[in-house]
Amino acid sequence: MLNDEAVKKIKPRLRRIEGQIRGVIKMAEKKEYCLDIFQQISAIEGALKGVNLMILENHLNTCVRRAMTGGGEEAVRSKIKELIEIYKKF
Repeated sequence: MLNDEAVKKIKPRLRRIEGQIRGVIKMAEKKEYCLDIFQQISAIEGALKGVNLMILENHLNTCVRRAMTGGGEEAVRSKIKELIEIYKKF
């Protein structure tokens, strides 16, 4: 679960990304140059990767830490498995 500090950091970035997406929609509607649109989409992907990293860091520092310090062996195994499965998707 995201903590308040993580939400404060992530929310402005997501709002910025939201604006970038609206900009790309306008670019497409105006039929702007394909590679300009491509470049903006690449920037959005990079920004989303940054947000993903922030969320992963929060997860490691909260949920995983909690499992490792007091959740028992099964909780630790579960968190490790969970991280491996999400890593496989990327």
